[in-house]
Amino acid sequence: MSGERYNPRESEPKWQQVWNERQSFVTSNDDPRDPYYVLEMFPYPSGRIHMGHVRNYAMGDVVARYQRARGKNVLHPMGWDAFGLPAENAAIERKTHPGTWTYQNIEAMKAQLKSMGLSIDWTREIATCSPEYYQHQQAMFIDMLAAGLVTRKSSKVNWDPVDMTVLANEQVIDGKGWRSGAVVEQRELTQWFFKISDFAEDLLEALDGLTGWPEKVRTMQRNWIGKSEGLRLLFELVASDKTDAKSIEVFTTRPDTIFGASFIGLSPDHPLTTALAASNPGLAEFVAECHRHGTATETLEKAEKQGFDTGLRVKHPVIEGETLPVYVANFILMDYGTGAIFGCPAHDQRDLDLARKYGLSVKPVVLPPGADPATFAVGDEAYVDVGNIFNSGFLDGLSIDDAKKAIAAHFGARTVDGKPQGTLETNYRLRDWGISRQRYWGCPIPVIHCEVCGTIPVPKKDLPVKLPDDVSFDKPGNALDHHPTWKHVHCQQCGGAARRETDTMDTFVDSSWYFARFTAPHADTPTIPAVADRWLPVDQYIGGIEHAILHLLYSRFFTRAMKATGHVGLDEPFKGMFTQGMVTHETYKGEKGEWVPPTEVLFETNADIRTAKHIQTGSPITIGSVEKMSKSKKNVVDPDHIVATYGADTARWFMLSDSPPERDVQWTESGVEGASRFQQRIWRLVNDSVEIAKQSSGTVTSDDADAKSLRKVVHRTVAGVAQDIEGLGFNRAVARIYELTNALAKARDGQPGTALAAALLEGVERLVQLINPMMPHLAESCWEVLGKQGLVSDASWPDVDPTLLVDDEVTMPIQINGKRRGEITVPKGMPAAEVEKLVLALEVVQKALEGKTPKKVVVVQDRIVNLVV
Repeated sequence: MSGERYNPRESEPKWQQVWNERQSFVTSNDDPRDPYYVLEMFPYPSGRIHMGHVRNYAMGDVVARYQRARGKNVLHPMGWDAFGLPAENAAIERKTHPGTWTYQNIEAMKAQLKSMGLSIDWTREIATCSPEYYQHQQAMFIDMLAAGLVTRKSSKVNWDPVDMTVLANEQVIDGKGWRSGAVVEQRELTQWFFKISDFAEDLLEALDGLTGWPEKVRTMQRNWIGKSEGLRLLFELVASDKTDAKSIEVFTTRPDTIFGASFIGLSPDHPLTTALAASNPGLAEFVAECHRHGTATETLEKAEKQGFDTGLRVKHPVIEGETLPVYVANFILMDYGTGAIFGCPAHDQRDLDLARKYGLSVKPVVLPPGADPATFAVGDEAYVDVGNIFNSGFLDGLSIDDAKKAIAAHFGARTVDGKPQGTLETNYRLRDWGISRQRYWGCPIPVIHCEVCGTIPVPKKDLPVKLPDDVSFDKPGNALDHHPTWKHVHCQQCGGAARRETDTMDTFVDSSWYFARFTAPHADTPTIPAVADRWLPVDQYIGGIEHAILHLLYSRFFTRAMKATGHVGLDEPFKGMFTQGMVTHETYKGEKGEWVPPTEVLFETNADIRTAKHIQTGSPITIGSVEKMSKSKKNVVDPDHIVATYGADTARWFMLSDSPPERDVQWTESGVEGASRFQQRIWRLVNDSVEIAKQSSGTVTSDDADAKSLRKVVHRTVAGVAQDIEGLGFNRAVARIYELTNALAKARDGQPGTALAAALLEGVERLVQLINPMMPHLAESCWEVLGKQGLVSDASWPDVDPTLLVDDEVTMPIQINGKRRGEITVPKGMPAAEVEKLVLALEVVQKALEGKTPKKVVVVQDRIVNLVV
């Protein structure tokens, strides 16, 4: 038997070199086999991969290798999401060029990814910061502009006065810029937008067809698109010297609650608010304070609900003689509906919070099922569930839906200020995608501004519009604005002086079509439509849940825009979508409360009590909670260290085995060591089985019972692992492989005879093919030991004998007077009389009968035997 240990430090570089020399994973677009496209979300080149990358790419690689073994022409590419503010910040800090920093990081991370043994076609590698990539993005921008899918308009933005750039809502933290810490200002800027809102209904409806996506992700997208059907309703203003306006128009999805209205709410950016604030310093300051806290939905939900009484009042539209106060409220957005609402505090929590703060009335008008209308009241929690309308005059007794129809008909027949008082309308939360960013390190927007000709696109023959290399970051703000020559050009139409657009594109644009570029990464056009349509949609896309909304939604829009401009012939980019869980680790703190990395911690266990101390100082370490790996808490594990210590296959195996892929996985040293031991176990099993086979001349066609039993385990495992991988149940596949290994080891250790030795060798060969997607380097080494020709990476998935998947024996429980006393294994379909005879002869049954003769024996064929004594 072999005593040699498997050495991943020698084997893994060896096989990686072989794969590279043979171009094992290079994919041809001309291959006639069925295509299969597997893609993991490409990384930002920060300089180092982390264990989350290891998990993400290991999963994708299992799918790619499995589908290749199934005979598919597999596309499994890799690229770099390489533009963005971090590179610009790094350049400023290091006094270097963003491109220098980015490409150095790409090389470092590429080497790390290659050390994992991923079956990637590196000939298709792209970097979004390369002019060879973004020139095609610019060409598509021009096409989309011509197709009416791009617009330029003025809008309010979050402006960081220190970084001098627009911030997304998510980058405003407590009213301050996420990076600079400066108080954010609201500014009106003219920006470029993709008209994604035109596709709102299509994007929403098509979600039902994305059956290969997690329901959670589809729900998140539905909520983000936010379709709401409601009523546009006019409230007549009571005459006031504060304004000449005659009415306020609101949008509401709950017109059925109109009898419970207690105030009108305006957005801080509503035109009426702006007009009133011009002569009201208190209101102006309130609006400024609202602006300082941004407009992110999550921020507004968490913020204390605040309002400002304008002094205006409107007539209640259904209660004669009653009026409602008009407030400006910090939680109302101008870009949804009309920027104005009517507040019904009893049935909306935000309205209730405001009403309680300012002493406004709270009148319930929806009665919960079974509640007493005489006593039902709302406390600190709004009632938002089903019920019937009450306290509402002619609507009383109606369901919510019927009340909505009745009140819509009521207002539709009335007018205010010469217009219908109520109009049915559908609104969407989804807004046009603002892509303008005031930064250097991004894709230049290919237009110029001419005083005579206006804003015109750059001719395609002049693409790419390249970023200048000689750039300076000495001044805050956009370096393209400060460049002495780059932005100054001549108008291609009139020849006069003109100015380049100095805003660059949001980096989400770069990642919204890269999957299409991978299909023909060296083409002279953005895509080769016929090739793109053959590969797309991506069969299996894998990435983090944090990208479930914006990236996926933008990619879905962009694919539709590419279809409209002739670059692809489909709507949806991703057929299958999977979001993997995070990688977590314990956290550790030293005596002064400082975070301590795992590499500096020594553990001790005494009487089942686990303690820790610092390796160098011996000082006590506090073992904290298990949290997502993060640099700030230092609970990270370096993939390079793991690969150097245990090998890439061990890291891959652990990541796939420890928990369901959609859940978080906790990285533990003991778990990794266990994975490494299992690797050695397989290596010994393969070598031992080869030695046993050399001493045997048996064949797998033998009718030997033990051999047949082992073959059943083998073939069922092959079928089960295939099913698990196709369902992305990697941990279940691993569990099956553990069970198979145990069965094979048991056969090896039992001094197998000729027939069993042959079945053992067959089983080991299939075991090597099963581990190939997970531990490809070990699999290649074992394949070599088995004396197989070629690479296991090129081998077909093992065949399954269907006859071995069918049970020809059944195990039946035996009950005596309703109590289980044992079981018996018999051939399937054995006649009842023969089963009864065998059961009565069993020692366990005879002992239980104590010499008595059973009154009745009932045999339910292939299921159970019941004896009544």
